[in-house]
Parts: sequence; C-alpha cells; structure tokens
Amino acid sequence: MSMKLFRQWGASLCLGFLAMVSVVPAWAQDLAGAKDHPAVKRFGGSTIVGYEVRNFDAVEFQTSTFKEFDLQTYKRRYAQPPLALEGKLTRLWYEAPGATRSLELFRNYTNDLMASGFAALYDSTRDGAAGSYTNFLANFSSGQRDFIKNNRSEYVMYGADAGTVRTGTFQKGSTTVRLISIDWPKEDATYKSRQGAYIAVDILETKAMEQNMVVVSASDISKSITANGKVAIYGILFDTGKADVKPESKPSLEQIAAFLKAEPTVKLHVVGHTDSVGSFDSNLALSKRRADAVAAMLAKDYGIAANRLVGNGVASLAPVASNSSDEGRAKNRRVELVPQ
Repeated sequence: MSMKLFRQWGASLCLGFLAMVSVVPAWAQDLAGAKDHPAVKRFGGSTIVGYEVRNFDAVEFQTSTFKEFDLQTYKRRYAQPPLALEGKLTRLWYEAPGATRSLELFRNYTNDLMASGFAALYDSTRDGAAGSYTNFLANFSSGQRDFIKNNRSEYVMYGADAGTVRTGTFQKGSTTVRLISIDWPKEDATYKSRQGAYIAVDILETKAMEQNMVVVSASDISKSITANGKVAIYGILFDTGKADVKPESKPSLEQIAAFLKAEPTVKLHVVGHTDSVGSFDSNLALSKRRADAVAAMLAKDYGIAANRLVGNGVASLAPVASNSSDEGRAKNRRVELVPQ
C-alpha cells in the first residue's frame, strides 16, 4: 500500500471510529431485553430493533463473491464455499434513521472492527465482482423471520434498496462477525420502518456443543419402561468412534444399576444407537460394542448378573431426530434399555 493510500485509509478509519459508540446508554427505542454484544459497538444514534441469542447454532460466513440464491436448496451460492462455524450466536438488527445510509453504516462498523483487531475475511465494498445482491437481500429477509424478538416487519428488507446491500465477514480469535447493511428509502407504517439504514450483525463465538442431557433417575427409568416399553439414556458417553465408556457416565450407570437392583426379575436389552456419520457397517459394529461395554460395566462394577443384560446395536436405524444437524445427531447418539 502506498503512503498516500495508507494516509487516506487511516483518515477513513479514524473518522469511522469516532462515529461508533463505545459506552452506549439504554436507548428508549431499543427492543425490550435487547443489548449490545461486548465485541461490537453500535453506531451512534441507532437502536436495536431485532435481537436473539442462541446458545448453539451453525452459521455459514461469506468469504467470496455472492453468485446467486439457489431456489431448490434454499441456500446462497458463492464463488468459493463459505466458512461453516458452530457456537454461540448473537443476532442484532440495528436501525439508524435519518440521513444515515448503508455505506456509512457499513464502513463505520468495518473500520471499528479492524481497529479492534478483527481481520477482514470478506468485504463486498472491496470486491469488484460484487453485484446488486438482489437475491442475497431476499434470502437475508427470509432469514430474519426466525428472530424470537423483532419489532420491525420481517418484510422490511423486501422494500429496501437492493443496490445498497453491503456484506462483510470479520474474525478475531474465536469470534466471527457477519455484517449486512441496506438502505431503507422511506418511512412506512406498514413495515414499521423509518427512513435511513439498517445493519444486521451476527456474532458467532466458536465453541463445541455441551452435552447437557439430564441424568434419568432409577424411578424415571421404571416409569418410562412401564409407559413406553423402553427408556433412552443420554448420559452414557463415548469418544468418537470408540466403545470405551467414559468416566462421566458414572451417574447414569448408577441409576441403571439402582433400577435393576430394585427390580431383580427384570432383564434388559442394552441397545446402542449412533448418528449417521460414517459408514453404516462400521456404525453397526460400533453400536454393538458400545452396548456390550455398558452391559459389561454394569456387571463388573455394579454387581448386576451378566445374564440379565444383552447388548445389541442398531447403528442409525432408529433415529429420533434428523441427522442433518449437530443437535439432531446428538439426540440420535444414545443407549436405550428395552425389557427382554
């Protein structure tokens, strides 16, 4: 970068930084319960009109030119595959009314993020191949409909100026930020909008999903078997691709043993279930080994007669959720107890 360009970039960065608010008062118009994310400041005078926090979700972040919206798969297509990340997701939708426009809003955010140490993975304002983003905008609008809290019509994006869409992806450490800004041309009571600009800010803090299934008590095991003919146990854990029962499984094993000791005539099938990742044959064998390992541990460590337990494995043949998401796959990985 030449010294002249560097000075121009530096001046732009400073001006943009001054417009961002580091300590923000609680704006009267903010959506109830909404708050700024500590990693991203807000543009001065803007208000939060859409807000949601998800403890764990999957997000695709743009890193190349947007090409089109695929109406068959309902996904965006890019020149290069997007960056797929998982973790805690915070979604904010800011409204900056009046004379503010999309480019000013977008540049303020990008300048401030970069001044805070974020690296730009994509910036549509510096992408010569970026188009009008008409289809991107329509897809973005539909993506906002799942806001749990939103005091603006989800259709507001359809009435926006498609030629003013700016998008960007920025990353620092485990935090990734997606920006989508647009102009809204006029005040409209139908859309609950004010003339100005909007910016959607998605902040993903990358982390692994925490296994948080409640330990099923001995009495609940008995009730579920009586009512449903089986009980699903999620507290018995294994490393990926392995059949060694992890130490964290102890609370669940203790409850199974307590149930069996309280019901000395009951015999059980211990059934291993997997998700659909990997080949079916390997998962079938793995699920059987895991079931056998649970039965063996109950006999060895908890004094349950070995002839009361039979291990079986069914791999992914009996899912309770879709295997297309991490959340669904986690529900499908389980051990079930079924009376013989």
